[in-house]
Amino acid sequence: MANIVAVVGRPNVGKSTFFNRLVGKKSAIMDDESGVTRDRHYGYSDWGGKYFSVIDTGGYVKGSDDIFEQAIREQVTLAMEEATVILFVVDVESGLTPLDQDFANILRRTKKPVYIVANKADTSQRAHLAGEFYSLGFDNLFAISSQNGSGTGDLLDEVIKHFPTEGIENPDEGIPRISILGRPNVGKSSFTNVLLGVDRSIVTDIAGTTRDAVNSRYNAFGKDFIITDTAGLRRKSRVHENIEFYSVMRSIRALEDSDVCIVMIDAINGLESQDMNIIGLANKNRKGIVILVNKWDLIEKDSNTAKKFEEDLKETLRELTFIPIIFVSVLTKQRIFKAIEKAIEVYENRAAKITTSKLNDVMLPIVERTPPPALKGKYIKIKYITQLPTHTPTFAFFCSHSQYVKEPYERFLENRLRENFNLEGVPINIVFREK
Repeated sequence: MANIVAVVGRPNVGKSTFFNRLVGKKSAIMDDESGVTRDRHYGYSDWGGKYFSVIDTGGYVKGSDDIFEQAIREQVTLAMEEATVILFVVDVESGLTPLDQDFANILRRTKKPVYIVANKADTSQRAHLAGEFYSLGFDNLFAISSQNGSGTGDLLDEVIKHFPTEGIENPDEGIPRISILGRPNVGKSSFTNVLLGVDRSIVTDIAGTTRDAVNSRYNAFGKDFIITDTAGLRRKSRVHENIEFYSVMRSIRALEDSDVCIVMIDAINGLESQDMNIIGLANKNRKGIVILVNKWDLIEKDSNTAKKFEEDLKETLRELTFIPIIFVSVLTKQRIFKAIEKAIEVYENRAAKITTSKLNDVMLPIVERTPPPALKGKYIKIKYITQLPTHTPTFAFFCSHSQYVKEPYERFLENRLRENFNLEGVPINIVFREK
């Protein structure tokens, strides 16, 4: 059984700062604006030889009209159900509030161990103020400062006593990562929720609902994956507030960390310049890529609609036509699992190794029929081809006068490689080496 610690509390008490201290890196976005964390956010930590997961949650508010608050309440409840230990964060600076009391009433119903974490106790004078939180009815209280770390060690010494096992150092190590990217409001979070069968990410019609990149473990077609739902990427000139800037940076980091990027576009708006930027970024980072055209249920169709749409897309994609395109409707769940099956296939294509003998058997006759054009009277002879041991498929062509091979011929070789080997959805590298 996994060791899980849930960090809960009302908005703006410093939960994300505390979470970041526990996991040892800035994983959660922090800001003075309340309600910055909206989805459950996971990280890993260890203390005293025990490993555990940490869940950061949005600030819990009761009776608010805010469209996000109801969803945040549900997320917090789910996190508490998953947890082994609950850390209830309060703020000694602002003191005991009615919201803290509301939250305590909910926590008293749980059978899980609850620790009150009186945060912002940066001085000994402030630490004395923590005593008032005993009135919430919990025995375990620790005054800490998540800013400078004081008190967190004593707290963790107690918390790890509740763990049934040693835990796993990093349960996500070596597991393929698929990130879901796209402009705001194309349906990324709804897609994640449909796949997982639970509301892992909060969904509303408001663009920018997802602010952090949210990781979830997922099993499909006999394989384990990490699916990352990301904030909608928009043009830098449109990124106003701090929070949104950090959200965009998190999404870019999620792209860089992933093996396959599912880029969602809107069937009604088609492929826009911002979509091309995202696809270009994934290609530049040499990630596997799948394009999902969402909201396909809203398009008036005849028998040629999808074919025509795909042809237009490929024309815009130009040399990126190796990217598979799938038409889906998250709302009606049409072809949702086909999309994930394709992402898995692309992952396997990216990881596949083609033997040297097979490469030479297929590619050398092609090269003999269409050799590279001579340059400055120098004839280029390709003698041998091999795949290099890199993360992304990289093919080395050993030849004489390698410096004279030009880009059109390189593109010719790439097209022949794609025709003969399954490299769908995968950017490839070709290098020329002197034989």
